[in-house]
Amino acid sequence: MGEDTRSDTYGELAAVGPYGVRPGHALITMVEPHPGHEYAYNRWYEDDHYYAGAMAMPWMFAGRRWVATRELRLLRYPEESAVAAPVTAGCYLSTYWITEGRYDEHMKWTVAINRRLNRDARVHHARTHVFTAFHDHEATVYRDGAAGPRDIHALDHPYQGLVLEVIDAPGPRERADLVAWLRARHLPKALAGGPAAQVLLFRPTPLPGDRMAYVKQVEGVDTRLTLLWFLECDPRECWAERFAARGASVAGSGLGTVELMAPFLPTVPGTDRYVDQLR
Repeated sequence: MGEDTRSDTYGELAAVGPYGVRPGHALITMVEPHPGHEYAYNRWYEDDHYYAGAMAMPWMFAGRRWVATRELRLLRYPEESAVAAPVTAGCYLSTYWITEGRYDEHMKWTVAINRRLNRDARVHHARTHVFTAFHDHEATVYRDGAAGPRDIHALDHPYQGLVLEVIDAPGPRERADLVAWLRARHLPKALAGGPAAQVLLFRPTPLPGDRMAYVKQVEGVDTRLTLLWFLECDPRECWAERFAARGASVAGSGLGTVELMAPFLPTVPGTDRYVDQLR
């Protein structure tokens, strides 16, 4: 017989603590496969790591992968980005929701399982983490009010595109003012009549000290916001009208600076679609 994996601990853990469905936390990770390893990276992540290193973990209840072809990466700005150097780095983006109130429990598991995956040679090392951070959910703003998919559905609903936006505020106080401005004034107007059905705002959190050595510590924990725009169209169809000038709009508020605007398409699970368009 195989290894005995029975444990009464599972029953004990399930009986206590929060178990709602609100995405109180998120893992957002943008990764660049090394040149020549694009197909191998995609197959490893999709066939193994997406499940064993993410979805199989406790309290991570939704996930989705996104891809940026070379054409999409050339739309990114600003050229001198504080997030990606060069700004075109990061072909793949993975997004995951974690149950509100279960961040600490999830982190204990993820550190342990990634140590095990490394030990068992189930990690593809020909890649660079460009932007990897766990986040706390700050707010969700909807285009259509109470109608349409909620934020809990965002990674399962068949959205046709996503835009990752990273904004840096000068300091913690300015970030609080930036959140208030975005929620009450700016985002409702930016969403109105457009192709983005919802936008989620997150605050990055520090990675644990015992994280994997190839993942750098998170920057801007007190000053940065990460926004995810979920689109009902290919981002190329609305980029010029809806996103090309967002950097100037945010700068005009005096509350922050856009350090990355990056469009993505959803991957097609089980395929290598778009891999031949990365370079």
